[in-house]
Amino acid sequence: MPRSTALRTSLVGIAALAVIGGLTASASASASASASAPVPDEARTARTAQKAPKESSLTGSAKMFRADGQQVRFSFDAHGFAPAEPDEPDAPAGTSRGTFRFSHYTADGKQGAYAEGRIDCLLTGGPVATATGVITRSDLPDGAIGKRVGFTVYDGKGDGKKDRVGYSWAMGSIITMEVPKCLSAAPYETVESGDFKVEHVLPPNPSGNSDKAGKPENAGTGE
Repeated sequence: MPRSTALRTSLVGIAALAVIGGLTASASASASASASAPVPDEARTARTAQKAPKESSLTGSAKMFRADGQQVRFSFDAHGFAPAEPDEPDAPAGTSRGTFRFSHYTADGKQGAYAEGRIDCLLTGGPVATATGVITRSDLPDGAIGKRVGFTVYDGKGDGKKDRVGYSWAMGSIITMEVPKCLSAAPYETVESGDFKVEHVLPPNPSGNSDKAGKPENAGTGE
């Protein structure tokens, strides 16, 4: 065999070995990465755990739909848990806190009133939250400041178009009603614009469900 032909054959062989070696190394690296990477369910669970809230919350602002153009708005920034049942041993104290604001004006904005205050109870269940709070500032008639009012919000889990709101004074007067903590009316008002967000987390429970306490209702499901 001529020397040039032998040299060319040798170079081709070396190149082939290099390619094979590279493919082998690449395959090994891919296999190693696959072995160390979590399976889809584990990855989804890990992502859910990282994003999972630690307590319930009701947040957001929205304008209610009124066919005659009346301007009715609600805003919430509420967090925490309602107090546990008072007859439970070692029942944890409630951690509810935050603020609320609502206003109701005519279509031209010339008549109406507003109120704002501090949240004193928040109770959630799935996409629904009920909260109460005490009015601290308002231009409602005398007697409104210091009164407790209640709200119920349904979170349609979208862009806010399916959200709803109810309130304790739907069939009564803020001034004359005595509203207990975390009590309100069904959410019947529909949202025109804006969005409310309800995060439901199981509260600490000394009665036997402590293993689930502090977890969102859909934790680990990827929903």
